[in-house]
Amino acid sequence: MLKLTDVVAHYGPIQVLKSVNLEVRAGEIVCLLGGNASGKSTTMKTILGVVRPTAGRVEFEDQRIDRLPTETIVRRGISLVPEARRIFARMTVWENLAMGAFTRQKAPAGELAADVERVYALFPRLAERQHQLGGTLSGGEQQMLAIGRALMARPRLLLMDEPSMGLAPVLVDQVFDIIQSINRLGTTILVVEQNAAVALSIASRGYVLQNGRIVVHDAARALLAADHIRRAYLGED
Repeated sequence: MLKLTDVVAHYGPIQVLKSVNLEVRAGEIVCLLGGNASGKSTTMKTILGVVRPTAGRVEFEDQRIDRLPTETIVRRGISLVPEARRIFARMTVWENLAMGAFTRQKAPAGELAADVERVYALFPRLAERQHQLGGTLSGGEQQMLAIGRALMARPRLLLMDEPSMGLAPVLVDQVFDIIQSINRLGTTILVVEQNAAVALSIASRGYVLQNGRIVVHDAARALLAADHIRRAYLGED
């Protein structure tokens, strides 16, 4: 479904991604692990066209997308839950969800309303707070809203950038349960995450990014069992 081939990306003269190769197959949950400044968020931005690769290819459903504008990529079926949520604090929950469907403005009103109801079914707390300003929600509720907003674009591939950031452990478990539910409903997911243990526990495969390079790629179960991965990312001796 998604394929990155020898992708190189720069910020000015600084090379951030160095020949990154990554693949996400339809129906999978794949996690991309790495420490701070490893290039994880840049990888997401490159997939979405926010950062243009200086070499290599990004393909989605066998079509090259690395030269397309971000809006077109979203229309093709890729949506992002950004790092730190980035909801619209001065808009209501309902207005935030409506913004998630900005690429579907020509869709029938009834279709969009039905999609909002599906989000509310997945996140009943948002239904209770649909008229509340996004900035007044708790951190966990804001993460639910960020996910719901991304789903309003009807993505076939959902990118999630650090979904556990800033959340209490009990909320982290809840969010990752929701990620699995979304996947079971038919959405393929690529999740960038520093919490390696929880990400690998729900993923089928994982990649480890270090200094802009993929240094390890394996089944999630194998990565969880690998001593060097446990030492580097799970804090175990």
